[in-house]
Amino acid sequence: MEQKKQNGNIIAIITMIFLFGMISFVTNLAAPIGVIWKNQPGIEGSNFLGMMGNMMNFLAYLFMGIPAGKLLTKIGYKKTALAAIAVGLLGVFIQYLSGVIGVDASTGNLPANFFVYLFGAFVAGFSVCMLNTVVNPMLNLLGGGGNKGNQYIQIGGTFNSLAGTLTPMFVGALIGQITKNTAISDVNPVLFMAMGVFAAAFVILLFIPINDPDHGKKTAAIIYEHSPWNFRHFVLGAIGIFIYVGVEIGIPGTLNFFLSDITAKGAGLDVANAASIGGFVAGTYWFLMLIGRFLGSMIGGKVSSKMMLITASGLGIVFVIIAIMLPNSVQTLMPVFEGSSFSFGMVQVPLAALLLVLCGLCTSIMWGGIFNLAVEGLGKYTAAASGIFMMMVVGGGILPLVQNWVADISTYMTSYWVIIACLGYLLYYALIGSKNVNKDIPVD
Repeated sequence: MEQKKQNGNIIAIITMIFLFGMISFVTNLAAPIGVIWKNQPGIEGSNFLGMMGNMMNFLAYLFMGIPAGKLLTKIGYKKTALAAIAVGLLGVFIQYLSGVIGVDASTGNLPANFFVYLFGAFVAGFSVCMLNTVVNPMLNLLGGGGNKGNQYIQIGGTFNSLAGTLTPMFVGALIGQITKNTAISDVNPVLFMAMGVFAAAFVILLFIPINDPDHGKKTAAIIYEHSPWNFRHFVLGAIGIFIYVGVEIGIPGTLNFFLSDITAKGAGLDVANAASIGGFVAGTYWFLMLIGRFLGSMIGGKVSSKMMLITASGLGIVFVIIAIMLPNSVQTLMPVFEGSSFSFGMVQVPLAALLLVLCGLCTSIMWGGIFNLAVEGLGKYTAAASGIFMMMVVGGGILPLVQNWVADISTYMTSYWVIIACLGYLLYYALIGSKNVNKDIPVD
């Protein structure tokens, strides 16, 4: 019986880790596709509008965060995951439709299919919100919480980063040079792949037996005298999640815009392959997140979440400040995949771009660290806290939008001061804000 339970846990862990990758696959379609939208008639050159798809994707969290948690309680982990996958397939399909609808953009107004795309991104956001609601608490519970739970979340994050690495690279290789004639339909192969992944995942998950962590347990009705909002370290942690996701998305998203922009104030990129290079460099950021999460999973059982978050946020501040201060004329070589020739080569990019890419090592372990610090000591309020966390992921849409508004009115590098402020808050949370000062509240 014990062996059967152990095997069931392994299947559940593998499935949750696979779904972790799907979250990133869908989420990371927004920024590279936004590079195309910002060059379309009626939108030309607006980084703010180019980031709107990403905003709509994350805005869904604000509406679905708590309902997703309630859905999880009502129908269980497996059915919630299946519903999320079905919604994700629909969202990607709507985005595909935005590329096949004929639109007359000669009026100079925003093209109608842009709103179709935004709606598709919003629907897809519901999917990734529901998936996040499933995978994070389940991996934490399957690991028994604490450092082991953090370790499983870091492993899931590794697969999340793998999908994040490949997505902008695929899109960049497909579109190569961005012009006003570049169409959304040019990325259809990636959208077809996304729909195929969702369809396959639905079928596979349908036949995998997954029991909820509390399955079979008989418990008395739980009385909630308080809420997660009564815990200061949770409130500050929820703000930390809002900020962290904005940092995680804002750094590579804005970098992709910067390197793909042929007018980008001395970026010094090859015009013919600017989008391909930008996509690959952004993908390298996610690849370093993969490496960081893999390393985090190795040491997660030995190093505290607090120490990991202190180190990551402090190092990130150093990298970004140096990147801001360096002129674009200071360049270095980076290995990139050149879509036109389907080969790897060394390409000159601003040294600042390399430093921003290195931030992927820092952001890689932040989610698990913040999550564990914020729910530590919450006891029976942990499930409600998870739903609130999902709402706060909306920061991944709002903060990059703010950053790119700053980029529109100033420069790309100036916009990274927004990132500095955010990393400063995360350092404060790790050092001071994560302490549980409400231990008098009963949590059993």
